[in-house]
Amino acid sequence: MSRRVAPHAPPVALSIAGSDSGGGAGIQADIKTMEAHDVFATSAITAVTAQNTQGVAGSHVLPIGEIDAQIEAVTSDFDVGAIKTGMLATSEVVGLVAEKLADYDGPTVIDPVMVAATGDRLLEPEAEAAYEALIGQATLVTPNADEARVLTGINPEDAADARDVGEQLVETGAEAALVKGGHLPTEDVKDVLVTGEGATTFEHARVDTEATHGSGCTLASAIAARLARGEALEGAVEGALDFMERAVRYSLDVGQGPGAVHHLAELRDRAEREPTAEDVEEIVDRFVEEGVSALVPEVGMNVVGATPSAESVSETAAVEGRITRTMTGISPNGGVRFGASSHVARFLLSARELDSDLRYAVSCRFDDEVEGALGALDAPVVEAGDGGFGDEVDGETPAAVIERAETGREATLRIVAPDPETLIGRTLAVHDALD
Repeated sequence: MSRRVAPHAPPVALSIAGSDSGGGAGIQADIKTMEAHDVFATSAITAVTAQNTQGVAGSHVLPIGEIDAQIEAVTSDFDVGAIKTGMLATSEVVGLVAEKLADYDGPTVIDPVMVAATGDRLLEPEAEAAYEALIGQATLVTPNADEARVLTGINPEDAADARDVGEQLVETGAEAALVKGGHLPTEDVKDVLVTGEGATTFEHARVDTEATHGSGCTLASAIAARLARGEALEGAVEGALDFMERAVRYSLDVGQGPGAVHHLAELRDRAEREPTAEDVEEIVDRFVEEGVSALVPEVGMNVVGATPSAESVSETAAVEGRITRTMTGISPNGGVRFGASSHVARFLLSARELDSDLRYAVSCRFDDEVEGALGALDAPVVEAGDGGFGDEVDGETPAAVIERAETGREATLRIVAPDPETLIGRTLAVHDALD
């Protein structure tokens, strides 16, 4: 017996860029990022590089005829929804790509790759001048501060300078320019999108990391993928920047260098939503079974679980309506859903700023009796106010945080853990230690 085929027809995007043997940037990053956006990734490789998280050891540019043949093979067969360019290496390759894009009527994202994050040069000096024609074909050009200086002669120091860069690139012929703020000496990262209608600044907190290998490729590919899916330019840029922020914060600890951005962080997070909700249900069921009513606050208990790279309350699962005491024990008032908790969820998210491995939390009653039982915990207990989490104690992440009673607010103990088993064990340890 044969089964009926059920094909999927995703949008298609083309990356014209170099190969990164280290897997964090270039074609490899583009393919991972596009597929994470449910876009079928095709490629035309311009150069083969020998590189890793520490630097570029060598580079070989493919013959121009081979690059041309790859582009032709893709565009003659696939309905390409967007094209993204990366490392083009030589003026001859830049010229070929500009010629090809002149015959293409879809959106194009030009990432003017000139220098790798490690500082290694990826573009011949004479090829820099050839970029003007390519930029003239761009729906969007995405330079960082160093590339902006080469392309415009402006050395951006702040968002105002970035706007000047963008305006000059639009005057050159690009429909829009996104001047990336990662290299700007500003406290927060400010990315400036300039179009013929004005400028928009996207601001987010700077992530304290050097693991940014592949960040430019990943951002440009995310924008191209979203354009291939039919999103408007500003929405595609905003969504890609959010995707990029998560990819940088939850970077990949691979190689001997700083590491690489996590191209699949958001996809992995979506895949973990159901297992996270199931974990919360498991914890709740165990608490009901064990009858931990002595730890349930007057306002009720809640259990919260965060996906691996949760950044918002909507990415945390909790009991809807909390867990309350009954005549026979405890019972949840509702089921588990995402976004059901606000206060405990925000606390867990703040705890993850200290230790991103923390994924589960429970809110418990706190009084002198409970305080006397905290010695049963396997890690330090700290005090914090205003929903904060506190700091490490002798290099160890706290197991719980005490919030003393305030006017109109009940005292609370919040226990945290990286996995359901540890959260259950810590909570039962305190419960069993009560007089």
